[in-house]
Amino acid sequence: MKLHIQKNPSTIKVMTKRYRPCAGIVLFNDNNQVFVGERLDTPGAWQMPQGGIDDGEDIENAAFRELKEETGIGKNSAEIIRIADETIRYDLPEFLRKKLWRGYYYGQEQTWIAMRFKGDDSEIDLKTHYPAEFSKWQWVDLEDTLSLIVPFKRDVYSKIIDMFSDIAT
Repeated sequence: MKLHIQKNPSTIKVMTKRYRPCAGIVLFNDNNQVFVGERLDTPGAWQMPQGGIDDGEDIENAAFRELKEETGIGKNSAEIIRIADETIRYDLPEFLRKKLWRGYYYGQEQTWIAMRFKGDDSEIDLKTHYPAEFSKWQWVDLEDTLSLIVPFKRDVYSKIIDMFSDIAT
């Protein structure tokens, strides 16, 4: 979809929707459950670690950086199982679009990465980055993430389940 913004009657600027590049992490433990954190800014809403990809950063480095920032889990305690072949794009609800990223992005385009947690739960520290993202965390079955995530991301999580359900069994 293209948006037409008229600056003055004689000039029309055409803009396409911009999506923030993002790395998402499906972190599996030895019981094939996944890590979810409860968002500090939205109590009751849980999600898997994810965040923006910096300019010049590759997907793997972005994923490990986000994992460390949001969970305290370092590169030595996680290994990549698989990187999804396709990206998932979603639009933010209007009320969030205006608040986040100064309204620059319409939503996110996410590349999801399945990782195996090789460490101990005592390594998990939600306060390694400011501002912190999560208030608490838990391990859950992959399919249970659908009932925990905010409604506007349920389609995204349904696709994630399809992409990585073979790992969860």
